[in-house]
Amino acid sequence: MSKNYLIAGGSSGIGLALTNILSEAGNKVIVISRNIDQLQINDNIKHHKVDILNNSETFPSFDFGLDGFVYCPGSINLKPFKSLKEQDYVDDFKINALGVVKVTNHYLNNLKKAEKSSIVLFSTVAVQTGMPYHASIAMAKGAVEGLTRSLAAEFAPKIRVNAIAPSLTDTPLANKLLSNDEKRAASSKRHPLNSIGDPVEIAKAASFLLSNDSNWITGQVMHIDGGISSLRLL
Repeated sequence: MSKNYLIAGGSSGIGLALTNILSEAGNKVIVISRNIDQLQINDNIKHHKVDILNNSETFPSFDFGLDGFVYCPGSINLKPFKSLKEQDYVDDFKINALGVVKVTNHYLNNLKKAEKSSIVLFSTVAVQTGMPYHASIAMAKGAVEGLTRSLAAEFAPKIRVNAIAPSLTDTPLANKLLSNDEKRAASSKRHPLNSIGDPVEIAKAASFLLSNDSNWITGQVMHIDGGISSLRLL
């Protein structure tokens, strides 16, 4: 049976991969993002141009139920602690955490209209594994993990809420960190599986968390990180 999904940031990176997976399975996918980027519009994919951080813009409204919502926008703001300004923390918190709040608030009634629905958010491996130069993003994504568990408790049993915490993934957001072969090789070697993240693999995990196959999973943070958060190879 075809389902209805809303993907914030579904026109690039992991969000784009997820949009394609869901639409190719015959589902209807509504994408909200600032730009259409690489998104290919078809009968199953609709795009609405929205800047989530712009309070003067309004989100599109729908009268049907949503079987799932995924929030993909984020940032990679890596700086030494001494170089971070207060505005860095504010900006990272807005796009990573407050954006979730804004979109969830707007579409909560749509999620409640479905028989069962699922919310998937994105954290980072750097929340539960301390890494240098990650103070701002780890703080913002730490809020996302707290929000994941709080909403999972509040929305149960009608709406499940989970998060995925990836390590470095080959997306446009990470272009500066993966801009040449040397950087790619060095980043791969930091992970026990000797590779960086594949956006399609992470999107498949998000698709699983949206599906009925994960009906008994809520309030969880799934680590998909090449083993970097839990393994140390000597």
